[in-house]
Amino acid sequence: MSNNLSDLPKARGFYFPAEWAPHAATWLSWPHKEESWPGKIGLIYPKYCEFIKALTEGELVRINAGRETIKAFAIEQLTAAEVDLSKIEFFDFPTNDAWCRDHGPAFLINPETKQKAVVDWGYNAWGEKYPPYDLDDVIPTKIAQHFNLPVYHPGIVMEGGSVDFNGKGTVLTTTACLLNKNRNPHLNQRQIEEYLQNYYGVEQVLWLGDGIVGDDTDGHIDDITRFVNEDTVATVIEEDRSDENYHILQENLQTLKTMRLLSGKQLNIIELPMPDPVFYEGQRLPASYANFYIANTSVIVPTYSCANDERALSILEACFPGRKIVGIDSTDIIWGLGSFHCLSQQEPAV
Repeated sequence: MSNNLSDLPKARGFYFPAEWAPHAATWLSWPHKEESWPGKIGLIYPKYCEFIKALTEGELVRINAGRETIKAFAIEQLTAAEVDLSKIEFFDFPTNDAWCRDHGPAFLINPETKQKAVVDWGYNAWGEKYPPYDLDDVIPTKIAQHFNLPVYHPGIVMEGGSVDFNGKGTVLTTTACLLNKNRNPHLNQRQIEEYLQNYYGVEQVLWLGDGIVGDDTDGHIDDITRFVNEDTVATVIEEDRSDENYHILQENLQTLKTMRLLSGKQLNIIELPMPDPVFYEGQRLPASYANFYIANTSVIVPTYSCANDERALSILEACFPGRKIVGIDSTDIIWGLGSFHCLSQQEPAV
């Protein structure tokens, strides 16, 4: 971190808006890495395109496509899904993988000057788990340069799925991920908080503990607890006491109950059920309704062809008056160990 705090985003009036703030666009990186969906990548495109179609009803979609062959394939799939291609912009930025939430740009805005900036955090594929990741790591700077935006380089590892914001000075994260020795072993909790505050423009960091079973990111917040407005979170709860997620999520719930916002208020807590466990080839997958994406006109929610789908959609519908709740089956997509929120990154409007 720069020794001169006045050079950093927070001091310059920048902050990371809440996801429900107006978007200029949603960024995606077109999925092409077969090892991310071994034996199954061909099955994900119809639902992925359904996701994009829902996005285009309210905003532009910007896609990192890289090679012309990938772009041509994407256009073929989107056309088959009857997506309005006038709402799609392709960029020839090559990527290693599809998880744009984690390798994409963290867009900041300055409400006074109406400026936009990008934070290019370091990216190491969730603790060196899935090399190579060199192409993904430079995506934020490539996007910033294309749009002639200032870009900040904190010099530490941080993933978009590990943080969630209320847009009023608070960020929510987990110790399981941000304090993991495979990310920034040279930093302690207080030092990481300083990076979050100075580069995301927040005042307060709230910490939960562990993430759900099957999550290879070491506990991303976007699979467990999400802000739905500035003082309310939706958090997933496992109702089956014999399930291995039960105690993890109960502990998170109890921690949430002790938290206070900057105003001194307690969080309003809305409980979301968990879907039935999803397994593929004997592996438990990180299926969760918390991995929803808040778009301009809709909230796009992963569903899993199980009894709790409708219940989860109904709960989220009450959280987002004025937005359409769109459930899209994520049973094939989750084999990649992430869903719609993991695949996307919002670009705020200024």
